[in-house]
Amino acid sequence: MPTQSATKATKTKKKTSKRKVKKNLVIVESPSKAKTIGKYLGSRYKVMASVGHIRDLPKSTMGIDIENNYEPHYISIRGKGPVIKELRKEAKKAAHVYLASDPDREGEAIAWHLSHLLDLDPQDKNRVAFNEITKETVKNAFKTPRAIDMDKVDAQQARRVLDRLVGYSISPLLWSKVKKGLSAGRVQSIALNLIIKRQEEIKNFKPKEYWTIDAEFSKDKKQFAASFYGLAGKKKELGNNDDVKEILAPLDKNQPFTVTAVKKSERLRKPNQPFTTSTMQQTANNVLKFKTSKTMMLAQQLYEGISLGKGGAVGLITYMRTDSTRISDQAKHQAANFIHDTYGEEYAALKPQAVKLSEGAQDAHEAIRPTSVLRTPAELEPYLTKDQLKLYSLIWSRFVASLMTPAVIDTVRVDIEQNGRTYRANGSQMKFPGFTKVYQESKRKDNLLPALAEGDQVTLVANQPNQHFTLPPAQYTEASLIRTLEENGVGRPSTYAPTLSVIQKRYYVKLVARKFEPTELGEIVNHIMEECFPDILNVGFTAELENDLDSVEEGKRQWVKVIDEFYQPFAKEVSAADEKLAKVKIKDEPAGIDCEICGAPMVIKLGRFGKFYACSRFPDCRNTKAIIKEIGVTCPQCKEGQVVERKSKKNRTFYGCSRYPDCDFVSWDKPVGRDCPKCQHYLISKKTKQGMQVKCSNCDYEEAIQK
Repeated sequence: MPTQSATKATKTKKKTSKRKVKKNLVIVESPSKAKTIGKYLGSRYKVMASVGHIRDLPKSTMGIDIENNYEPHYISIRGKGPVIKELRKEAKKAAHVYLASDPDREGEAIAWHLSHLLDLDPQDKNRVAFNEITKETVKNAFKTPRAIDMDKVDAQQARRVLDRLVGYSISPLLWSKVKKGLSAGRVQSIALNLIIKRQEEIKNFKPKEYWTIDAEFSKDKKQFAASFYGLAGKKKELGNNDDVKEILAPLDKNQPFTVTAVKKSERLRKPNQPFTTSTMQQTANNVLKFKTSKTMMLAQQLYEGISLGKGGAVGLITYMRTDSTRISDQAKHQAANFIHDTYGEEYAALKPQAVKLSEGAQDAHEAIRPTSVLRTPAELEPYLTKDQLKLYSLIWSRFVASLMTPAVIDTVRVDIEQNGRTYRANGSQMKFPGFTKVYQESKRKDNLLPALAEGDQVTLVANQPNQHFTLPPAQYTEASLIRTLEENGVGRPSTYAPTLSVIQKRYYVKLVARKFEPTELGEIVNHIMEECFPDILNVGFTAELENDLDSVEEGKRQWVKVIDEFYQPFAKEVSAADEKLAKVKIKDEPAGIDCEICGAPMVIKLGRFGKFYACSRFPDCRNTKAIIKEIGVTCPQCKEGQVVERKSKKNRTFYGCSRYPDCDFVSWDKPVGRDCPKCQHYLISKKTKQGMQVKCSNCDYEEAIQK
C-alpha cells in the first residue's frame, strides 16, 4: 500500500509534467505571411506580424544628426504602439525569437529594428530568411538561422538617410517658392525629367518625308508581297515623289520580272530569361495592361500565400523584389523533368535530373518563378482571382519557357529585278516551335512564299507608291520608363513602383491613354531642379551613387562616407538655391463662372488630385467646389439631379448626384440612363477584357458585349 506522502509526491509530479512548454516566437511583416508560415511550423511556434516597418525617421523633422556622422533618430511609427506592446509581451515569454522578414534590404532593416525594440542581440542567430514560402523551404531555413546582416542594414539605412536629406532639404524650398505639399527625390526627379525631356523631343520633332513602293507579284497563280529595295541589289532610300517616279519610269508591268537571288537560312529565336522585378513590371504593363502598383500588389499576394483548399495556404512564387535571373538547381531540375514529361525531350533545354534541396540551405536571390512548376495555371484557376491568375500565368509560362529549346524559323529572302530595279520579298515559317509552345508575348504568323528559284519569271500584279513621314519618339509608358531607368542604372527593384506612384500623386505627371504627360506643375518643379540641382538630374551621377550604395551592402564601403561625399556639395547647392530662386506663381485659369457666395469670378486652381474651382478673392472668400463633369444621365434615385463624375480621396472615379447632399446616390460604375427590363433598377456600364458590357446594378441581367 502506498503511503500518503508517496501519493502526494505522485500528484505533484503529474502537475509538473503539465507545465506549459515555452513556444518559439516568429515575427514576419504581414498577417497573410504569418498565417501561411504558421501552418508549416506547427504548435511549437507562434507566428506574429509587425505589419511592415515599426520604426522610422520622424515626419515632423529631418531626424538626422548631420554633425554627428549623420546619425538617424528613429522613433516608433504612430499607431504601432499596440503591435510593439504585444510583440514585447510575447518575446518575453518565448523560448527563442526568430526574425523572418523579407530577404532584401528592407526586410533586414525591419529585423534590425525589431531586435532593437525587443532587446535582442543582432549578433545572435535569430535571423531567418527564405526566397519562397513553401513548407519544405521554410522548415529548412529554420535549421540554419544566422545573425542580422549589418551590411544590408547599413545599405538600407544609407538610402533612407540620403532620401531624407534630399527630400527634407529640397521640399521646403519648393513649398516657399512654388506651393505647399510638393516634394523632390533622387529617383522621382530623374523620372520626371525623362518624361519632360521626351515631351520636348516630341514638341521639337520635325517629320521627314520618305516613300515606299509596295508590290504584289504572282507565280503559278500564287500571289506574294514584295517591296522596292534598291538599284541592282544595292539599297536605295526614296526621299520624295521625284525619287519614286525615277524608279517607276523604266518598269513595264506587261513584262516579267526575274528572280535574281534566293537566300534560305534558319534562324533561332531564344527564350527570354525568367522575370526580374523590372521585366515583370514591364511585361505586365505591356501585355496585361496592369499598372506597376497593381502588379506588385498581386505579386505580393502570390508570394505570401494563397489558400489552395484542403492543401492550405502556400506561397506560389518566389520573392518578387529582385534583379537576379538566377534559378536554383532544384527549380531547374524540377522544370526539366516537367518539360520532358509534358512536351517531350526535344523541348527540354536541360536533361531530366533528380530534384534535391540541400539541408538548411538559405539560397541567394533568384529570379521570379513559381515555387513549384507542377502547379500549372489551369490547376490553380479555382483558387485565384482573375488578375492573380493572369499574373501567375505570365510568371509560370516565362519561367518554363526560359528552360526550353529555342524556336527554329525557316527564312527565305528573294530578290526580283527588272531594268536594274530590285524588289525584295521575305518569307518565314516556323520549323520547330520550341519555347513558343508555352510563352509568346505577341502572336506571329507565318509568311509563306511560293517555291522560287534563281532565273524564275514572276508577274507584277500591283505596284503602289506610299508616302510616309518619320514619327516622333513615343511618350513614356510605365513599362518604357522603368526600362529606361533600369538601363541607366537609376533606382533598384524596390523603387520603381513607388517612384511612378509619387510623381502621379504629386500631380507632376498624368497618365493619358497609358502614356505619361507632364503637367504645368511638373514642368515648374523640373525647371527648379535643372537650375539648382543638376547633379541629382544627372543620370550618370545618380547611377554612380546607386553603385556606391550597393558597395555598402557588399561591405566594401562605409555608409557614412558615402553620405558625406554626397551631402557636402549638395548642402551648398541648397543654400545657393534659396538665395537665387524667385517665387514662382502658377497662373490661375478663369473659370467663366461667378462665386455664389460673394459674386467674384471663380478661377481654376491646381490641387492634390487635379484642378478645382476656387474664389479669386481667396483668402477673403474661401469658397471652393469640385469641377463637375456631367455624363448626360438623370439621377436614377431622385430623378431630378444629373449624374456627375467625381473623385474619391484616393483619386478613384465614382458617380454621384449633382444634388448632393440632398440626394445621396453613389455608384462606382457608370450609369447608362436606362432601367433594367427585369427588376427596374438602373443599368451600369462595366469594362471587361472583351469590351464594354451593360449590366444591371441589382440583378443578373446583362447585355451583349460592345466591342
